[in-house]
Amino acid sequence: MNALSADELKELRQNLDGKGYFVIPGVIAKDQLTEFNSKLVEAYEREGRFEGGGSISGHLNCFPGEDARFIYDEIEERGIAEAIRALRAGLENDVRPTLNFNLPGSRAQHYHMDGVYLEEYMICNIAVVDTDLVNGAIDLLPSTNRDFYPFWRYAVRRKYRLTTRIQMKQGDVLLRKSTLWHRGMPNHSPAPRPMMSLTFGEKNTPAGDPFEANGGKIAFYPNWYSTTRMGILRERIEVAAPITRSAVRFVRSLSGERGYSTY
Repeated sequence: MNALSADELKELRQNLDGKGYFVIPGVIAKDQLTEFNSKLVEAYEREGRFEGGGSISGHLNCFPGEDARFIYDEIEERGIAEAIRALRAGLENDVRPTLNFNLPGSRAQHYHMDGVYLEEYMICNIAVVDTDLVNGAIDLLPSTNRDFYPFWRYAVRRKYRLTTRIQMKQGDVLLRKSTLWHRGMPNHSPAPRPMMSLTFGEKNTPAGDPFEANGGKIAFYPNWYSTTRMGILRERIEVAAPITRSAVRFVRSLSGERGYSTY
């Protein structure tokens, strides 16, 4: 195991505590990622299409299955998983593999954090393909992990001005705290842009081997919106007029903190 040195671990901790994220270049083998990407695209073409559930806005969730195990193995081999566990000593660190599948023609998501502020966990994103401003490099708001922002305070303080796009080469790793505000961005390329995720310490992570769920097969499922008639209508409205979602979030955030959620 190639554990990170004490100085590297210190730098990692400082960046995560301060900015909320840190990029480690060239971690995962590119040839394996290229093969994995082909399997994802094939699975989507075969059985991943559904109406609503993020397909209109262009951002789908995906369970990557057994085909993604090599990514976790490499994260362990490079000492990154060990470093995460050291940074989260005394906390639960069960792993859950997920993936964001950014479709061609997608729209910008709303800024948000993952989960609940009081239940922070670590997210390890891996660039399955080169990710740039054309195909939807993630947009982060550095340091927003340091304080809880109900949506009204986020809006009043104009935190969106912190916008920082993180471009990554295939195989790069982005470590970020779940409490860091971010959003998925438009994919202007002709091909889907997958971004692999390994979460460490996410609440209610399923028991057992995390890669063997769904029989170890790749599966696509909704992101943010449901596939019901009302869910599809809501997604269409919010894609056409994003201000409608922001208005609802602003009003809801004025009353209590709702468990430190981002609404």
